[in-house]
Amino acid sequence: MNLRKRYLAVLLVASMVLGAIITYAGVQLVEPGEGQAKSEVTNSESQASTDENQGSKESLGDILDGLKEDNNGELSKVNRAYSLIQDKYVQDIESQKLVEGAIQGMLDTLEDPYSVYMDQETMEQFNNSISSSFEGIGTEVSMVDGKVTIVSPFKGSPAEKAGLKPKDQILSVDGENIEGLDLYDAVLKIRGEKGTTVTLEIERPGVQEPLTIDVVRDTIPIETVYSSVKEVDGKKAGVIEITSFSENTAKDFNTQLKELEDKGIEGLVIDVRGNPGGLFTSVQEILKNFIPKDKPMVQVENSEGQKERYFTEREGKKEYPITVLIDEGSASASEILAGAMKEAGDYELIGNQTFGKGTVQQPLPMGDGSSMKLTVYKWLTPDGNWIHKDGIKPTIKADLPDYFYTNPVQIKDEPLSFDQNSEKVANVQKMLEGLDYKPGRKDGYFSQETVQAVKAFQKANDLKSTGEVNKETASQIQARVIEKVQNKENDTQLKKALNVLFSE
Repeated sequence: MNLRKRYLAVLLVASMVLGAIITYAGVQLVEPGEGQAKSEVTNSESQASTDENQGSKESLGDILDGLKEDNNGELSKVNRAYSLIQDKYVQDIESQKLVEGAIQGMLDTLEDPYSVYMDQETMEQFNNSISSSFEGIGTEVSMVDGKVTIVSPFKGSPAEKAGLKPKDQILSVDGENIEGLDLYDAVLKIRGEKGTTVTLEIERPGVQEPLTIDVVRDTIPIETVYSSVKEVDGKKAGVIEITSFSENTAKDFNTQLKELEDKGIEGLVIDVRGNPGGLFTSVQEILKNFIPKDKPMVQVENSEGQKERYFTEREGKKEYPITVLIDEGSASASEILAGAMKEAGDYELIGNQTFGKGTVQQPLPMGDGSSMKLTVYKWLTPDGNWIHKDGIKPTIKADLPDYFYTNPVQIKDEPLSFDQNSEKVANVQKMLEGLDYKPGRKDGYFSQETVQAVKAFQKANDLKSTGEVNKETASQIQARVIEKVQNKENDTQLKKALNVLFSE
């Protein structure tokens, strides 16, 4: 028993070292410049990445022997802490909890929201959910400043329909405070069976009071590519929307691109707004369609500053113009695409500045079914820029109408009424303006003009015409705004991207 205690901490560190060596061996199987992936770019509610890697020539026994020899060095302190807790602590504690706590503690020291530990149970649940669909709310999340933070809701998902937005921070789930939970424990509380409702308390940048948002869970299909043809001044434009970069995304993209080209498109819009990222391999395969071979589409830098550059074999650009749609929900692999299209393809980026995730994570198996997803690389744009935390700026800025950026209307007890002045009133005024009612102002003061606008809305929607915004009126205003947001005819960013195609 004492022998087991003494070397359990050593075994813990050994498993981490072995995982790193195995993954590195797998990475080295890729030759530079072939355009193949060496890792994955994902940290999603919908996906849990796994790696199939080749073994290392160095055996576990060799590694353990080396660690034992160093047991009088730094590792002896870890070993002693473990032994003291097991022998002296006033209450019994499971050794497994100590081991996993040690792993989590090391990762917390990195202060990297994308480096996370998944125990065996969590890995099993995630691996069971990444085939063709899963049940949940449909959003990408990460840990930022100790809070579960939304990177982006998937387009068309329950999360998007309920009004969740990038950078929202989740404070509680069904009334349970999730502070202190790790990312994946929190995510498992958010997910659930189709048709059930989860209540999220949200802290939103720029909004003073927390928001309470109900989301009805649904089946989230892993279908990631959607295409259509639009006509602009008599010319055909293809539009391909990529909602995330999963295993089959590149194949589906190439199929739909060929179908659009067979239809005779004269321009193309690639839409990665709200796309939280995904597989590195997937975005590389897509970029091979557009980036000439004389410049790298992406660069990857390791911890020693060594860089790998990835090239295509394409002779030149497409014969038709291309624009790319981006926004604050475009992250990770979406930013790889945007950076390559901008710097190596000289294509226009339309929309708003992206999220800013410039690191690459790789899952490192721990040998017992658990896994540590560790940041192992930086990725750089073709010109060598690291966009981490900064994002990528569009070449042509384009905003959506104000009502696209409004928040759910939270009415607790007293309705909003004349002569009040608040953030909530300003939010309702922007909604009314977007619905073509005239509140007179949008600064948060509930004026007589706002009263008349509310009355007009109530009359048009068979509500009691009071001029006050109670829960029922707020719910109806919000429903009408959601309908308008989902109508593609109101997508001013897409219209801009289409017009830019044929502006010359």
